[in-house]
Amino acid sequence: MARPRILVTGAAGKTGAAVVEQLLLQGFPVRAVVRRRDGRTARLERLGAEIAIASAHDPDQLAAALKGVHRAYYVPIFAPHATQAAAAFAAAAQESRLEAVVQMSQWLSHPAHPSILTRETWLVDRMFARLPGVAHVIVNPGMFADNFLRTIDMATLLGMFPVFTGDSRSAPVSTEDIAAVVAAVLADPARFAGQSLRPTGPRLLSGRDMAAAVGRATGRRVRAVNLPFAMFQKVARLDGVNPHEALNWRDYVRDHRAGAFELGEAVTDVVSRLTGRPAEEFETIARRYAARPFAQVTFANRARMLARMSVLPLVPGLRIDAYARAHGFPEAPRPRLSAEDGRWRLDHGVPVLAE
Repeated sequence: MARPRILVTGAAGKTGAAVVEQLLLQGFPVRAVVRRRDGRTARLERLGAEIAIASAHDPDQLAAALKGVHRAYYVPIFAPHATQAAAAFAAAAQESRLEAVVQMSQWLSHPAHPSILTRETWLVDRMFARLPGVAHVIVNPGMFADNFLRTIDMATLLGMFPVFTGDSRSAPVSTEDIAAVVAAVLADPARFAGQSLRPTGPRLLSGRDMAAAVGRATGRRVRAVNLPFAMFQKVARLDGVNPHEALNWRDYVRDHRAGAFELGEAVTDVVSRLTGRPAEEFETIARRYAARPFAQVTFANRARMLARMSVLPLVPGLRIDAYARAHGFPEAPRPRLSAEDGRWRLDHGVPVLAE
């Protein structure tokens, strides 16, 4: 019996590409939706994926991509007009009589969050849940290990692990484990219809704990260095980070510091329950990142890192407030972090704070 065709949006991104690979290994035909062809799409084609070029905001292009598709993995865009893109996909999904949608959401999702992207995610959660005849499953993993390991080269080359979240903790989960959970759900979506699944790493870790794990992974002493978010804005500008990403990251960091990722289902068995193997330890993930070319201890990498550190004090930080004003993003009348919001706490099984 032929296996159902599965569509993956954001297929050139982190979880999208990993989900494509996992599904192909399991023998599913996969259509990978991307904005344009590049080296990443060429790799997906070599693995056996069918490539579909489509704008995230165009319902006609998305409907064409969904022809002959039975199930989909939807990754909300990390850019302005995320709800318009989700509405375009929802309209196309209805037209194509899609059987199931597995949607990447957020642990922080609620309607009064300071982050525009988090409020939009809350709307998308409900929009997809109301698609008639479509099995809808939410995956909301919280903090990706990737968020903490993008600067692994500072650890390998300088012995420093930058921390922007203070002493607060989370259970970072690997991209590969998230993809394995998504693939397991897509293989049998009816079993999970209406559920919200939270894959996490195996334990809560502070920045200091992560630095120690990175030290074990790299075989050298690594110390945690607490940095203000203003330093993140400088690094973000130097690295060409999208200001929309930086804008929303500021509020995620604030919620992390407020303890949102330690509350409720802070550590779950979702990875082991759905994949049959334990969630990866942060040290294991760090070892994989430390093996990447940019993190290797070479003369060229050391020279690059020293050059970055010397110019960083002179680099102006991203002007994310000016960016937000220029785009006219709507604001919540009474913005509240998830950790401080009564409705969010009730929905996540957390005692409500006294007024």
